[in-house]
Amino acid sequence: METEFIHRIRESVSDSSPFVPLGIGDDAALLATRGNDTVVTVDMLTDGVDFLLEQADPELIGRKALAVNLSDLAAMAAIPTAIVVAVSLPRKSCRTGVGTLSTLELAGKLFHGIQTLARRYDVAIAGGDTNSWDGGLVLAITAFGKPTDRGITRRSGAKPGDRIFVTGPLGGSLLGRHFTFEPRVREALALNARYEIHSAIDISDGLSLDLSRLIAESKCGAILWETAIPISDDAYRRNDSMTPLEHAIYDGEDFELLFTVSPETAEALLRDQPLEEPVYEIGEITPGDAAIRILTADGVMIPHQPRGYLH
Repeated sequence: METEFIHRIRESVSDSSPFVPLGIGDDAALLATRGNDTVVTVDMLTDGVDFLLEQADPELIGRKALAVNLSDLAAMAAIPTAIVVAVSLPRKSCRTGVGTLSTLELAGKLFHGIQTLARRYDVAIAGGDTNSWDGGLVLAITAFGKPTDRGITRRSGAKPGDRIFVTGPLGGSLLGRHFTFEPRVREALALNARYEIHSAIDISDGLSLDLSRLIAESKCGAILWETAIPISDDAYRRNDSMTPLEHAIYDGEDFELLFTVSPETAEALLRDQPLEEPVYEIGEITPGDAAIRILTADGVMIPHQPRGYLH
């Protein structure tokens, strides 16, 4: 439903406004404001979809609500500057992972989680809106950022021959990392400052699905090297019918950066390893029509049907 709905909106909305150099189709929009461009993104978290309030710490819910927006700004290599927050709170006291809380207590814990991460990234809380109702918790944050002198990174710049990289191991985030992940803001800014990044996206809905979105915008294909995909320890700890590799490919909410660079830049990245943690080369961009193939450990090339987490 989510993908189809966005496609319908995109077809019906004009992208000719001089005030919106970059609109629907990326991790954030670019607004042309007097003297400076502004990068803006919004994410909404809903009880029962993005978290289970009865099982979760509200402070971590607040933290996550901001972190997912910072991850979108990271995908654009933008410097976070400010946020506005909108929240619809349950009207009555409710059970949470840290006990039963009144509406005011719940709001306080959510704000503390947001504020703690905002301070970490020097992000101003500029305002917002609150409401209460008889339904579950809904929390939406709109985040603003600014491009650096190097400009923003986009989904649409991948080129045939590019190498595909990710900033960390993948899979198994639902064991808890989806609340505590660190948005790759500093990593994105460091990479963009030092290297020519052709395209980028954050992995919010799974490697498979988000790679398909990147190559669709770039009008290219892709090959994933099965043996090169980094698998997180959490993916190995998942005890279900999926293999750790399948978790790494399909699980959502890893929030690592997925980006492409030229073969020459790829060599430099692997040689330099410029971040505190390794970056991983996992495949290559090919000419084509947004198709993904996987090169297996046996050397067999197989077609891949993208899937992941859909809202």
